[in-house]
Amino acid sequence: MANLFFFQSSKSFMSIAFLIQKTVPFCFHCNADVVTEFIEGLVETYPGLQYLDGFPLVKVVIRSDVSSSTYEKVAIISGGGSGHEPAHAGFVGEGMLTAAICGDVFASPTVDAILAGIRAVTGPKGCLLIVKNYTGDRLNFGLAAEQAKSEGFEVEMVIVGDDCALPPPRGVAGRRGLAGTILVHKIAGAAAAAGLSLLDVAAEAKHASEMVGTMGVALSVCTLPGQVTPDRLGPGKMELGLGIHGEPGAAVTDLLPVDVVVAHVLKQILSTETNYVPITRGNRVILMINGLGATPLMELMIAAGKAVPIMQLDHGLAVDRVYTGSFMTSLDMAGFSISIMKADQKILQRLDAPTRAPSWPVGVEGDRPPAKIPVPIPVSRPTNNEELSRPQQLTHQGRILELAIEAAVSSVIELRDSLNEWDSRVGDGDCGSTMFKGAAAILDDMKNFAVHNLILRIHHPNYEGCSFSAEMTRFD
Repeated sequence: MANLFFFQSSKSFMSIAFLIQKTVPFCFHCNADVVTEFIEGLVETYPGLQYLDGFPLVKVVIRSDVSSSTYEKVAIISGGGSGHEPAHAGFVGEGMLTAAICGDVFASPTVDAILAGIRAVTGPKGCLLIVKNYTGDRLNFGLAAEQAKSEGFEVEMVIVGDDCALPPPRGVAGRRGLAGTILVHKIAGAAAAAGLSLLDVAAEAKHASEMVGTMGVALSVCTLPGQVTPDRLGPGKMELGLGIHGEPGAAVTDLLPVDVVVAHVLKQILSTETNYVPITRGNRVILMINGLGATPLMELMIAAGKAVPIMQLDHGLAVDRVYTGSFMTSLDMAGFSISIMKADQKILQRLDAPTRAPSWPVGVEGDRPPAKIPVPIPVSRPTNNEELSRPQQLTHQGRILELAIEAAVSSVIELRDSLNEWDSRVGDGDCGSTMFKGAAAILDDMKNFAVHNLILRIHHPNYEGCSFSAEMTRFD
């Protein structure tokens, strides 16, 4: 299998291109134990996590420092089908989720598994279930909640439906739960860690869920373990609003420049006609750029860099926090989603609160300083005698040397692709590109000197620098 999802850019233009070739199954381990073995690897990696010994029916990741008999804060529980990693198990930790209930790939966890998670971590202050708006999740979490209440547990449930791709009436089941759910997890987890009551934690989570909107764009559908990727989109196409389980989106279109795609998604989320989120000009917001599984971090950062100025200039919004990375994926889907949440001081406080959840990004909290600062200059400039400069007039031997240098760097430029190919057989394949940059810089410097000579000749007729005809004809 090979995936290539990349941006082509210049100073003024950036476009998305996509090449996908898949002829073998996605997952190297394709048996029925893929989720349980993922959990085993997860808890071996992070000592703050444990799992309940109920495989294969009960797949529950919990905080290793929490027991229902001793826990004195509200437990925050979420979950759903697997295949969206790091969601949800990667967000279990102090200050975020207390437990994550894992279903099979793209399948809701069972009622018994959810109930086991509730029993394992819920103390006298109760638990809050945060559920994405999918029929299976709502049904199974709802049934488990009712059964837990009958056993004496205090349970509240908040449904998150942040999808902004479907037009009103927003489908039969309403708006789908997407990556904005992760922000709700963090806000609820921080509220619980602060010692709030169950009703207060649930109120903050519900408020957060009403403040966030998400829309995704995909350049491929995902590959289920052990299966070959379906070729639904075809080459040169992208899908707007594709669901995280591969559900059809709002529209299929030709590939578009990344700034156009980002602008369209932001306009859709912030539309005053659909009123998905109560965000208007002058509001403070949080931005999340979420990779869907096969998109490199470099490209997610490019999308973030395009989104912030569009939000500021076109929509008049103050962007207080930016979260960029893979938070809720769809196996190996190529693409990204954008989530926007209306911010207030309480929401920012909850997002900035500390957490030990292993997949929550670090270094994002706090106010944003200016994005760029001036390049520092030397404390003292060298004197004229110390400066290296090119002589105004070259000797005959100097002109011969200049011609030789030009011929050498021109050859390097012509050999760029060949050098890259040769280097790829023994190294990282960038030798030609690196040498091309140096050779091009030398040619630019020589051309700038030719222009400088021309200006001197125009303003100073008696100037006897390098030959005008020789200088100019070499760079035509």
